[in-house]
Amino acid sequence: MAEKLNGRIAIVTGSDSGIGQGIAEEFAKEGADVMVVYLHDRAGAEETRSRVEAAGRRAVLSHTDVRREQSVAKLFEETEQLLGTPYILVNNAGIGSTGVPLVDATAEEWENVVKTDLFGPVLCSREFIRMRRGAGGKGKLINITSVHEEIPSPRNAAYGAAKGGLRNLTRSLALELAPDRINVVNIAPGLVQTPMTQQRLDDPQARQTALLNIPWRRAAEPWEIGRLAAYLASEDADYITGQTFTIDGGLEMNWGQGA
Repeated sequence: MAEKLNGRIAIVTGSDSGIGQGIAEEFAKEGADVMVVYLHDRAGAEETRSRVEAAGRRAVLSHTDVRREQSVAKLFEETEQLLGTPYILVNNAGIGSTGVPLVDATAEEWENVVKTDLFGPVLCSREFIRMRRGAGGKGKLINITSVHEEIPSPRNAAYGAAKGGLRNLTRSLALELAPDRINVVNIAPGLVQTPMTQQRLDDPQARQTALLNIPWRRAAEPWEIGRLAAYLASEDADYITGQTFTIDGGLEMNWGQGA
């Protein structure tokens, strides 16, 4: 069977662990070379590189702060020099809120969440669009949001605001970039087994409470998000743009049951 992404070059931000690592690995299995982007976890990024190379593809590591314009510009320059012009961008790097009510949140805490989860994808998307237009157009831009783009979560307003903004950025860019034949889509995961959620999943009571809201009664695995991303990055999905793909075991549909 032919690989769906054979010879494509992908940038996956936040690919040192969790969902990003799963996406990078699945892309490699489908024939893509991957720029592995990390901020703090060099060891995790090395593990991702090992997985990509085990699939027979090239991987390069980039230490990048997606909140900073110069750092993002350097990422794209490195990608072009070391791998080639990227065809796929996955805006996955993100952080959660501090879990405090808005009235107690500092401006700095809000700024950090919004700059990472929303402004970072803006900066990365801008560089990606410039490169794809320079290459004659086409390309795949995939944003990773969350079911919390729709589902409100108290004490996490910054996260919800950023993810909701990223969902609407996806829609706006889909219209903007249609003439360039650049597809822009959004994946909204529910609960996924990642380092960000590990503490909750390790706590038996918190885990039970979370799983009771999920009709499938389990968290997703990163590879499941990766395989969806690989499909959306392929030519099979060329007529899909501006859409959100929710992958949550039925969580969002189940929200509000019993009202």
